[in-house]
Amino acid sequence: MAQKKGKSNTSKPKGKSSAAKPKAKSSALSARTKKQIDSLPEHAREIYKETHANALKQYQKPEKRRGGKKQSAEQVAHKAAWAAVKRKYEKQGDTWVEK
Repeated sequence: MAQKKGKSNTSKPKGKSSAAKPKAKSSALSARTKKQIDSLPEHAREIYKETHANALKQYQKPEKRRGGKKQSAEQVAHKAAWAAVKRKYEKQGDTWVEK
């Protein structure tokens, strides 16, 4: 069968563009969580960010996580980061203070 000029014989699914669309970021933090992190003292924010980054690397494989596949690496990293902050800081009213 002969092809018409300018048309290929590969079909594209209708309604989808050929350009790859970026996936929604699963690690997006809620507005409430961002507000809580922003309310931390600078040192506590550094603790959170460093711990979060290290935990993301450490818990990429589900077998390294306590809950396995039940929780994403992002969820586990978030919990680890908050635990690290809470080891050094406590909340008194609306303010985080060093223990």
